[in-house]
Amino acid sequence: MKLQLHWQILISIILAVVVGTAFEPTTTIFSIPLLSIFEFLGTLFLNALKMVIVPLVLSSIICGMSGIGSGGNLGRLGGKTLAFYMISSLLAILMGLFLVNMIQPGIIGGEPAKELLGLTIDGQVEQKLESIGNRGAGDIAEVFLRMVPPNIVFAAAQGQMLGLIFFGILFGFFMLKIENEHKNIMIGFWQGVFQTMMFITMFVMKLSPYGVFGLVATTAIATDFRELMETVGLFFLTVAMALLAHALITMPILLKVLGRVNPVKQIKALSPAMLTAFSTASSSGTLPVTMECMEKNAGVSNKTTSFVLPLGATINMDGTALYECVAAMFIAQAYGLELSFSVQFTIVVIALLTSIGVAGIPSASLVAITVILSAVGLPLEGIGLLMITDRILDMMRTTVNVFSDSCCATVIARTEGEETSLQ
Repeated sequence: MKLQLHWQILISIILAVVVGTAFEPTTTIFSIPLLSIFEFLGTLFLNALKMVIVPLVLSSIICGMSGIGSGGNLGRLGGKTLAFYMISSLLAILMGLFLVNMIQPGIIGGEPAKELLGLTIDGQVEQKLESIGNRGAGDIAEVFLRMVPPNIVFAAAQGQMLGLIFFGILFGFFMLKIENEHKNIMIGFWQGVFQTMMFITMFVMKLSPYGVFGLVATTAIATDFRELMETVGLFFLTVAMALLAHALITMPILLKVLGRVNPVKQIKALSPAMLTAFSTASSSGTLPVTMECMEKNAGVSNKTTSFVLPLGATINMDGTALYECVAAMFIAQAYGLELSFSVQFTIVVIALLTSIGVAGIPSASLVAITVILSAVGLPLEGIGLLMITDRILDMMRTTVNVFSDSCCATVIARTEGEETSLQ
């Protein structure tokens, strides 16, 4: 039987829970510790995710910038679109940051949940945590300095994604300025790279059931899984509340204020696309349905939808950016790290920028989360905790991503003087 990927992941999670709770950490198979086998599978999967980060993010951003076009579109329509996407993503991140600081899912009974969750802190990790905690407000300037690295190749090799993302934006923008003969070659090349990286990422995600099994089983075998679920359940609730608040409060306000349309009509018009997004967890795969809903149900012109929505499917990831921020803060709280304003600001900036480069495919946000954790010096092993609820949250945040894309198309259409059926 060929099961869809999300069913494979769900089955692997269930099996990991069963196996992890049925055996002790000291159990061996052919003299090999069972825990080591699980750790090997999880580490191999994490390495595969890290392998695709640089080419996937760079090609995605450059293709997104090239999709804006040139001339009047770039100056007017492109500017409006990018401004809306940046504002909506920033508001989503701030909503997530507010709720994760208020609920504090990584704190259980007033204490960091690292021991309860089976998170280990060796000397190297402890040194990283101390260096993060000692950062002050003056380190905000360092964030902007890292955006302009002196050596882009070295920055990419060291995982300094802020500089890589900034370079990708500049490259994509000025690529449109060269002669058409060379420009078309460059656009074709980067689109080819992006599509290739999409295939590679999907290949890695096909192997994700094994990696997920290893990550979850490693956690399950070393912890009390009932207590673990209580903690992860609070994290799940925090993300779900933030996503709902953004979709049902923030976005309707933007629709009403900027687009002067009825938010309820917007939701009804887009309901087929939102259901498709929820079931597929792919904003790119939902794009044709989204465009059809916006043109036929919402009355937005093809000129606007064909420009705004494909760009949004590439660079606008409100739900993903929100999730990345909450996930990083959750892991930091679980390690007992009291994050300063500058570090939280860093997380906000990186979540905003990395959300631009996340491919619209299932679980691609795992790639971006590794970027954030690496940038602020947090161990990647915490990702194993996120996998327990990742599938459902992936479906929810993809739905929010698609809804935000549609809201942008509506607002842009209204600011361009179009009459829609949503007034």
